[in-house]
Amino acid sequence: MKARSCITTLLALLLASAAAAPLPRTTPEAAGVASRTILDLVTAADRKVDTMHSVMILRHGEVLAEGWWKPEAADKPHVMFSVTKSFTSTAVGLAIADGKLKLDDPVLKFFPDDAPAEPSENLKAMTVRDLLTMTCGHDAEPKMTWNAPTVKEFLAYPVTHKPGTFFKYNTPGSYVLSAIVTKVTEKTARDYLTPRLFEPLGIDIPRWDQSPEGVSIGGYGLFLKTEDVAKFGQLYLQKGEWQGKQLIPREWVELATAKQVSNAEENRTQGPDWRQGYGYHFWRCQHDAYRADGAQGQFCVVFPGQDAVLASTSQTGDMQKELNVIWDFLPAGFQAEALAPDPAGVAELKQATSALVAKEKPEEK
Repeated sequence: MKARSCITTLLALLLASAAAAPLPRTTPEAAGVASRTILDLVTAADRKVDTMHSVMILRHGEVLAEGWWKPEAADKPHVMFSVTKSFTSTAVGLAIADGKLKLDDPVLKFFPDDAPAEPSENLKAMTVRDLLTMTCGHDAEPKMTWNAPTVKEFLAYPVTHKPGTFFKYNTPGSYVLSAIVTKVTEKTARDYLTPRLFEPLGIDIPRWDQSPEGVSIGGYGLFLKTEDVAKFGQLYLQKGEWQGKQLIPREWVELATAKQVSNAEENRTQGPDWRQGYGYHFWRCQHDAYRADGAQGQFCVVFPGQDAVLASTSQTGDMQKELNVIWDFLPAGFQAEALAPDPAGVAELKQATSALVAKEKPEEK
């Protein structure tokens, strides 16, 4: 019995070590991309985006290029802003898989004590699905206290449109999704995801800001390293499978990243990548890609057709410009087969990425 216990412990330690291991590295050419294409991408990002903080590109599950604009660094967690929403969506998907809620459950079902005395018919019709697709029915994003949101505030806001019929980006709705996860699991979204997602991916338990209600703030508040974001994208690229284990149901990945609702009309004044459709807290992109994204240019872009992922962080006021830089070189730069080795190109790329420095922001007056 003692020997069996020791073997079990050893296996557990080996599995934990494998999960915590960094992603494997390769050269761009081995992954079917020219080093000079990536160098051109990084150079363009450095020149055109104000200001880049990091970029990491994966293909076939291996990192082919990475770089940080000093003082950012590989081991430094970065604020994710609304990339957080895609993690909240993942928690909802797992709770559904656990049988704790359904997509078509009414939102009011979970918060009888926070509902208005006389809820409107539209509020009563609002479902979990509507929260996920940003079709709650509000004319404008509800005004909530940034660092202390409450479910009661959200439920008190007028629901002008029939839920499911009108897209309006809705960060407070993401908070309510996180609150639902806490209601049905008795854990914050962060704590619920820790053994199901963070630990298997080898992600250190991250900072995820909470509200005074004890809820992970579902629309923002998460801090992750660039490689953590890349692992999350790789997990979704692999349809929820990681090292032989299905961490997220394949069906959820396919639903969450598909176009569930149109947003072209409502976002007609925004860039093209905000008009490609919306899933369950994932955006559809040009080039048949999809992404998690956050304010100031935090991106996790997944290219299913090319078996690739790009993670980037920045502090920019023009997120479409950052995406345009990516589209200028990818996915066209991905070739079907490995390319001939280019040691000089690899060395030049490494030298360039090691010398990156973030542009100084002008002081506010």
